[in-house]
Parts: sequence; C-alpha cells; structure tokens
Amino acid sequence: MENLIDFLEKVVVFIQNSGTLGVFISCGMMTIESILPFLPLGVFITITMLVLGKVWGFIVSWVFTCIGCTISYMIFKYGFGKKFDHLTENKELIKKYKRVFKDISLGKLVLIIAMPFTPAFVVNIVAGLSKMDFKKYIIAIIIGKISMVYFWGYIGTSLVESITNPIIIVKIIISMTLCYIIYVLVKRVFKLDL
Repeated sequence: MENLIDFLEKVVVFIQNSGTLGVFISCGMMTIESILPFLPLGVFITITMLVLGKVWGFIVSWVFTCIGCTISYMIFKYGFGKKFDHLTENKELIKKYKRVFKDISLGKLVLIIAMPFTPAFVVNIVAGLSKMDFKKYIIAIIIGKISMVYFWGYIGTSLVESITNPIIIVKIIISMTLCYIIYVLVKRVFKLDL
C-alpha cells in the first residue's frame, strides 16, 4: 500500500511540473480512474484546472471523466455482461437488483452521479451489467458529472471538511439542484421518456 501511495505522490508531482504534458497525463488518469478506482480523481481534476485555468480545466476534466465512465460502462456491458448473466441466471435477488437499477429514472440516476462521493466505477459497473439503456446512461453521466467535477475542481476539499463546513454543503446542494434542473430541461426539450 505504501508503494502505491509513493507512486501516486510521484505521479502528482510529475504532472504538476510537466505543464501541458502533465494535463495529457492527468486526462489519461481521469479516464483510467473510472475503471480502476484507486486513483485520486479529485487530485487530477484540480491539477488540470490549475494548469488550464478554471474554465478550460473544468471542460477538459468533465469531458475526460465522461469518456472514462463511458468506456467502463461499455467494458462491463459488452465485455462481462454475458458472463455475468450466465453466472447469475439462477440468483433471483441479483436479477431483482439489476432490474431495479436498469429501470431507475433518469432524474434519480443524475442525482446519484452528481453526488461527489458516489463511487463512479460502481455506477458504471452496475449500469453496464444491468444492461441499462445507453441513452439514459450517457445523458445522466453528461449532466451528473457537471456537479462532481465542479465539486472536486473548484472546492477541492476532503469529506471531513465538506461535512463540517456548511457553505460547502450549500454549494454541493446548489450544484446538484442545477444538475436536476438541467435534466428537467433536457427531458422537456428533447421529449425524452427515460
């Protein structure tokens, strides 16, 4: 475990000192983090925003986080989906939970994804294995990740600080509310039935 922490510290220092190359590395790490959850996503988002500025850093972080989540979803939907179905075909409880997650409303999925401490890799795996509709999944990822990237990039704080600082909690609630409003607008404009 100490070797992993040392390695990650060296990667972070290298990224910070590498300018534009560091941003590319950081983007790659953000993409990989959606598949391998031990990487510190918040650190890579913060570094990208420091190097590129708040606006471009936010956009780049959001895009690459969404790309990573989509790749993870595809891996589990098409790579492991059939094998998982075969292994769980006689397990009614697992089938029930797969149906529940597959049928979750778009609004609820957006809110789950928008929460900064929701483990993205779990959402990606469950969405893929439950064969969730791709359109619903991608819309939820695109909208929900706005709040998550905002939180880690602009606020860049720890769980303990978030809980003890009421202003941060208010900002999280506001960003999640904005994600939900965006979801409602997208659903109305595109007449989605998800």
